[in-house]
Amino acid sequence: MPEHPARRLWVSLETLHDVTYFAEGVRPAGIALGLRGFWMTYFAFRAAPLGPVPAGPVIAAFAGFQPAMVAKALPDAWSRTTPQACLAARATVSTAALRDAGADPQACDQAARILGPVAAGADPTGRPLFAANVAVVPPDDALGRLWQLATTLREHRGDGHIAAMVSEGITGLEAHLLQAAAGRFPQAVIRQVRGWSEEQWAAATDALCTRGLLTTDGATDADGATGPAPGAEPATAAADGVLGLTPAGRAVLDTIEAHTDERAWTGGLTALGERGVEEVLALLRPSVRAVVASGMLPPVNPTGLNPASAAGGRPR
Repeated sequence: MPEHPARRLWVSLETLHDVTYFAEGVRPAGIALGLRGFWMTYFAFRAAPLGPVPAGPVIAAFAGFQPAMVAKALPDAWSRTTPQACLAARATVSTAALRDAGADPQACDQAARILGPVAAGADPTGRPLFAANVAVVPPDDALGRLWQLATTLREHRGDGHIAAMVSEGITGLEAHLLQAAAGRFPQAVIRQVRGWSEEQWAAATDALCTRGLLTTDGATDADGATGPAPGAEPATAAADGVLGLTPAGRAVLDTIEAHTDERAWTGGLTALGERGVEEVLALLRPSVRAVVASGMLPPVNPTGLNPASAAGGRPR
């Protein structure tokens, strides 16, 4: 089955957006503002369009982070700097990262001219990060404009993804477990960078096993559904790294991903159309490949992006 055009566009936009996390200049830019290290910088930079918010709205809007991890950064960050300063710093460091990687300013400018009206006309209903980002005045620099548009449309999709999760009764922590079981990233990577303890991870694993969405030992019950064997210890198996999706778990994950694609499309990208998607992808392909070739993006990362696939112009 062909990949949904919304997903194909996401791969390119996510690649360009992600320099704001992985470029060498990100942490120093935050420290220069008085922020304490990478994670405070991450939360302050990404949340800056929302204004000087406390931890609660960010926990809700970002989804998947252990609440105490967010609370270590916010609202303390706003006693050290301002959202306006963070907006300027993240734009500067991201633009420089794209330029240093060899992104094509002319092609990015053309893509930005196409994407600008799409972002401006997209539906903000239930999309707080998108709504906040679309109100950000983009930089004058062509690469900076493209980065802000990539970020705005990326957050539009992300807000819709969280809505799809909620509609399926899946929390942010549980979504990590389902994605890890599907092989999108290792459990150890996502658990650590999202701040969850082993006990919290194991409890969420147990809950998903009880719902019949995860298995920790690959056993199959009499009805043909995969689940933990009688007497198995899901928490112990989870600690050993043995996770698998049951057919029901795969169905839930597929439904969430399909709804994410469709809501991104109907919520704004239909104005671009499939022909427009192909035009933007062609314009951005050299810049995407340059970012991947720079080695800036780690091959295993919590965004779930596969840089090698992005460089090839196709999603995972």
